[in-house]
Amino acid sequence: MKTLAVLAHPERKSFNGAMYDVAKDVFSQPGHEFKGSDLYRMNFDPVSDRRNFKTIADPHYFKQQVEEAHAAKHNTFSPDIAEEIEKLYWCDLLIFQFPLWWFSVPAIMKGWVDKVFAMGKIYDEGLWYEKGMLKGKKAMLALTTGAGEEEFEPGAGHGDINQVLAPLNHGIFGFVGCEILPPFIAWAAAQKTDAERRAYLEQYREVLSKIK
Repeated sequence: MKTLAVLAHPERKSFNGAMYDVAKDVFSQPGHEFKGSDLYRMNFDPVSDRRNFKTIADPHYFKQQVEEAHAAKHNTFSPDIAEEIEKLYWCDLLIFQFPLWWFSVPAIMKGWVDKVFAMGKIYDEGLWYEKGMLKGKKAMLALTTGAGEEEFEPGAGHGDINQVLAPLNHGIFGFVGCEILPPFIAWAAAQKTDAERRAYLEQYREVLSKIK
């Protein structure tokens, strides 16, 4: 299996970094291949503008989808975006590794999606959901939360975690045709003991090892 893990955490020694390392280890074993996009260490620029492209479709008005479709047709995405698109095409499994910030991914990861999930390359008119261009690939959210599991239950203060994650699972992974795997959530990881965090990592390793 070919796996791409995208890490969005400013501290490489964070628990998210440790989870990323587990995925790297699991999917570097014989029979697997692994690639990573460690966005902060890459100094990935999340801001979309004309720098996304080496060509211009409309010099008078910037519409990102128009420019993406043009770049897809002429193979003129900027090198950093083109490289990430190729990683998406390459992988069988896509993992987003991140801390839950304001009920979503960190801005750098959202910017990565804005740039890399480009029209004409990752989706197109009518080519979404069951007809999505990434159909046949699997995708998974792996994340940490600040609050405990009980605070993300239906009717609890933060709301059902499945609803919280729906814009990511359905709106990103599902939209482009990926098979959505259950998320792995390390609840309130910063508040746990070292032993509890080690247990989380072993549970994560076990979950990843069962993905076929």
